[in-house]
Amino acid sequence: MLITTTDVLADKTITETLGLVRGSTVRAKHVGSDIVASLRNLVGGEQHEYAQLLAASREQATDRMIEHAKSLGADAIIGMRMQTSTITEGASEIVVYGTAVKLG
Repeated sequence: MLITTTDVLADKTITETLGLVRGSTVRAKHVGSDIVASLRNLVGGEQHEYAQLLAASREQATDRMIEHAKSLGADAIIGMRMQTSTITEGASEIVVYGTAVKLG
């Protein structure tokens, strides 16, 4: 599946717009990760545990968006965007969305 943040594709012709596709996931922090992260806050540096959690969340949300696009028969997703929002303290939602299209 071709995915781009642009609204056009070089050397490709969009023959049909199939509509909005999206994928999302909600993830909560793990107590063990919180303890390690709290200790790391004392000395500074990247919060690897949280970075890994968010990376896995982005991948899962993207995979869900791709499955949505495939179910519509799409060849590509244009105008892809990603958004993160806090649901509650310790839990975040990742939403990935774009426009599913057919290419000629």
